[in-house]
Amino acid sequence: MLIKRREFLKTTSLATASLWLPNFLHEFGRPGVLAHNGRILVMLQLSGGNDGLNTVVPTRNDIYYRERPRLAIARETALTLTDEAGLHPALTSFKSLYDEGQLAVLNSVGYPNPDRSHFRSMDIWHTASPASEIWQTGWLGRYLDAQCKGCDRPTAILEIDDTLSLALKGEELRGIAVQEPKRLYDSANSPFFRDYLAVKQPQNSPSGQVHDDSPVGYLYKTMAETMASADYLFEKSRAKATASNYPNSELGRHLRTIASLILADSDTSVYYLSHGSFDTHINQTGQQERLFRDLNEALGAFAADLKANGRWDDVLVVTFSEFGRRVSQNASGGTDHGTANQMFFLGGSLKQKGILNPMPDLADLDEGDLKFQVDFRQVYATLLKRWLKADADDILGEAFRPMGFV
Repeated sequence: MLIKRREFLKTTSLATASLWLPNFLHEFGRPGVLAHNGRILVMLQLSGGNDGLNTVVPTRNDIYYRERPRLAIARETALTLTDEAGLHPALTSFKSLYDEGQLAVLNSVGYPNPDRSHFRSMDIWHTASPASEIWQTGWLGRYLDAQCKGCDRPTAILEIDDTLSLALKGEELRGIAVQEPKRLYDSANSPFFRDYLAVKQPQNSPSGQVHDDSPVGYLYKTMAETMASADYLFEKSRAKATASNYPNSELGRHLRTIASLILADSDTSVYYLSHGSFDTHINQTGQQERLFRDLNEALGAFAADLKANGRWDDVLVVTFSEFGRRVSQNASGGTDHGTANQMFFLGGSLKQKGILNPMPDLADLDEGDLKFQVDFRQVYATLLKRWLKADADDILGEAFRPMGFV
């Protein structure tokens, strides 16, 4: 029976069938876990390029209303943040967190020489590379490489999905992608992998080390590195299952899973998940509102759950999108690929709150697009150094001055 490497990666959970691993593979099960400082980062990717101007609305900017005669959010319906800015009316939970001092907005985030391709721009955000270079490792994967040498479980970083993003792939280590801990556990105990492991074994050296670069050897090594994860995550997810009322949406279920693991004191320090697609070339009004309602309900329930259990101060939720949209609406009731965008920071331990920097300057554009004012890698440096207590310069390959929001 053959299995392609890509198919295996797509079901990363199947790499944890430790009950049937040959003894030589237990060499990979090394003692120790990542030193957890108690702080948890939740990275929420708004895939597809969310329209930032209809998210944090420049309600006093005549250019905005002139360029979007049919698409602009009306001043009277936007949720007021300041004299010149409001939120999309579907983001009521965001508004409540803003009023409580538990939400911050950073405008005009991007990078030099922006790329308007979804795939290339997302790769740049995932790797934290300059736009002119192609890197093979992600910024969180390199964090795992730096912080988790000698870890016995690669559960320090989890992506709540069935595929692992480039952001979580390091040179030596990588995070785990899993939609539900029970599915991970059931897959690890499946007859398919029991039978597969029974007939496929890489060649060993006399020392017991695995020296097999074939796909089979790669699969065995991946299984060995994650062999304890299935049981561990399943038990943690059951240890203190949340009783809070989450929406029955994909994002709601994913945030419920994250909350359960946080409340059970899992050793995971970074969770990663996606929501979208926000690629609103046509009929943007309805699509963005629907996605925002899902986002609002799920994050509202997540924040309320962690507050009720005394953990909200330990968590920082960060949202980003690979780019924003153009300032002018198009002819199809939507917006096309743009450049800079805002990021949200949500949590109980923010040192700076509200709108952190000026709203985008719509009178000073780059061929119809917003000019970036903050390099996203400066945000990453802040998250790594001040929140996760890691060596940001080494992980990012360049020094960026941390910001003061945490």
